[in-house]
Amino acid sequence: MVFQRFRRATVDPADQQKLDQSLSKTRRGVLGRIGTIFQANEITEELWEELEEVLIMGDVGVDTTMKLVAATRDRVAQAGIKRTDEAYALLKEEMVRILQADAPPLDIDNPNRLLTVVLVVGVNGSGKTTSIGKLAHYYRKRGRRVVLAAADTFRAAAIDQLKVWGERAGVSVISHMPGADPGAVVYDAIRASQESRDADILIIDTAGRLHTNYNLMKEMEKIRNVAQRQVHKAPHEVLLVLDATTGQNAITQASKFGDSVGVTGVILTKLDSTAKGGVVLAIADQLGVPVRFVGTGEKIEDLAEFDPWVFVESLLEHE
Repeated sequence: MVFQRFRRATVDPADQQKLDQSLSKTRRGVLGRIGTIFQANEITEELWEELEEVLIMGDVGVDTTMKLVAATRDRVAQAGIKRTDEAYALLKEEMVRILQADAPPLDIDNPNRLLTVVLVVGVNGSGKTTSIGKLAHYYRKRGRRVVLAAADTFRAAAIDQLKVWGERAGVSVISHMPGADPGAVVYDAIRASQESRDADILIIDTAGRLHTNYNLMKEMEKIRNVAQRQVHKAPHEVLLVLDATTGQNAITQASKFGDSVGVTGVILTKLDSTAKGGVVLAIADQLGVPVRFVGTGEKIEDLAEFDPWVFVESLLEHE
C-alpha cells in the first residue's frame, strides 16, 4: 500500500496501546464515521462533501480540513484512482504528512550536551505540572538524571504540586518561596543541575495564568533569557502543554506562547477525555510545530511519545 512507506521502523507497542485507548472516544464519535464514508461503492462529490463535514465537526478546523481534502482529491485524480479503499489510504497518508511537518528529532537526547534544558509553558488547567511530572518519570525510566525547577512562583499550590510529582517521579525539585523571582529559581536550578545534582535534563515549570497577559509573557521571555545566559543554546526545547478538550481554543493559546518564547513542540493532554481528537491535525498544521507527547491517562506512566503513523492508525481504526 502507498501508506506503508510512512511507517517508522520501530514503534513502541506500549505507545500504540496507549494511543488506541486514549482515542476510543474519538473513534466512537464524529471521526469514527470516516471509515464508513470510504466504504461507499464509488468516489463521488458527495463522498468528499461528507468527509469535509465530518472533519470539521471532529475539530480538525476549516482551514486544515480544506487543505487535507484538497490534497487527497488531487492525488486521487492524478493517480486515476477509482477504488474508495485506495482513496482512503491516500487520506491517511496526507494526515501523516501534516503531522510530520518535516519536524526535526526531539532535541533532548543529544549525547554531546552536558545539560539539556526543557522549558514547559501553558495556561493553568491545561495539565502542565502533571505533564512535567510524567515527563520526568518518562526520562528517568530511560536512565536520565532529571531535575525540576519550580519557576511558577505566582502560586504556592503550583510549587507544592510540582514537589508532589517530583517525589512520585523520584527526582529533585529546586524551588524558592512563593512570590520569588522566577528567573532566580531558573538560575539556581541550572547551577544545582550542573553541580550538586549532576543532572543531564532540567525541566522548568512556568506560570500559566492568563495567556493574554502582557506581563506574564514578558516573564516567560525573562526566564528564557536567564537559561540562555547559563547554558549554551538553552532552552533546547520549549514544550507547550495544550488541553485537547479545548479544541480550537488551543490554537489561540499556542500562538500567544509561540510569539513570546518560541514553542518547539506540543504536549497534548486529556486526549482520552475528548471525542474530538482531530484537533491534533489542526495544531500541527496551523502552528507549524510538532506534537511531541500525548497524555493518555491520569497515571504517572500515562505519557506516550507521539508518532504520526500510530496516531492516524489509532484515530481511524474501527471500534
